[in-house]
Amino acid sequence: MRRLHVLAAVAVLLHAGAAVAQEAQNTTLGRQVMARPDAPAVVATTQARSQFVLHCAGCHGVDGAGSTLGNVPDMRRLGDFLRVPGGRAFIVSVPGVMGSGLDDAQVAAVTNWVLATLARDSVPGDHRPFDAAEIARARSAPLVDVAAARGALQQRAAALGIRID
Repeated sequence: MRRLHVLAAVAVLLHAGAAVAQEAQNTTLGRQVMARPDAPAVVATTQARSQFVLHCAGCHGVDGAGSTLGNVPDMRRLGDFLRVPGGRAFIVSVPGVMGSGLDDAQVAAVTNWVLATLARDSVPGDHRPFDAAEIARARSAPLVDVAAARGALQQRAAALGIRID
């Protein structure tokens, strides 16, 4: 009987030890790594960046470069649309934005993040950030023919000496 009590006590201690060890580990990409209290701090990503990665980067790429193979626009020149009449409304009305699963405030935040980071070199100096109310207005009047709207914007841009791909 004493042997049974000793075995039970050992089992409890082993289980408790495993639980404590598990607390000190993080699972990363299917393998366990020990948490280091002396690890250098990592700058946290913004929520907008995380949403871009989750909802946009699958097509546009993490760097926003897009793809000619899939006819996916390059987000790095998104600010050029802001220089053309109608371009501001267009960039938040395209199907990828409308069907992203993000709410109006999230779309505004992600669009502002893209313009402030990936597309910063193309953004005009008088640009004002998007807000949730503007996104809601754009969603209330969805684009019927995206290709035609884009083509019209490209013509207007060309007349102004701006190239929109």
